Amino acid sequence: MTTPPPPQDQNPYAQPTAPTAQQQPYAPFPNQGGAPVPPPPVPAGKRMGKKAIRIVGAIVVAVIIGILKFGAGWFLTRDDAETTSVGACMHNDGTDSKADLNEVDCSDSKAQYKVVQKFDGSRDDSKCEAVTDATISYVQYGGGHDVVLCLKEVK
Repeated sequence: MTTPPPPQDQNPYAQPTAPTAQQQPYAPFPNQGGAPVPPPPVPAGKRMGKKAIRIVGAIVVAVIIGILKFGAGWFLTRDDAETTSVGACMHNDGTDSKADLNEVDCSDSKAQYKVVQKFDGSRDDSKCEAVTDATISYVQYGGGHDVVLCLKEVK
């Protein structure tokens, strides 16, 4: 057995009212007609804490930008002359007066030179004069990293 639904025009959850009482639909709100109540003042310690967090945050962001600009920039712009090691083979994609050495596999037909000695942090190509088997020197400097490669021609 089922119960019939309530009539559509009546609220089934409404409170019954007395037929003779004149009621207002809602109770009045407190502080009506007056000025709004201001929020309580923020303690001085909290204001300084937020300011300090902003300053520290700005410093952290500046440090990260500096690292990305200088650290990652240097790392991404390093040439093969800086990253190569003794025993690696190189190919000159530039000219004799403006060399552009790139590391290649020693079995590659493009291999022109073999690195027999490497001096990091130097621009003195005369160091290669004392290196046996070195027939040519290559100096790369700037960008915060100087390097001298003592090379032997392989072709």
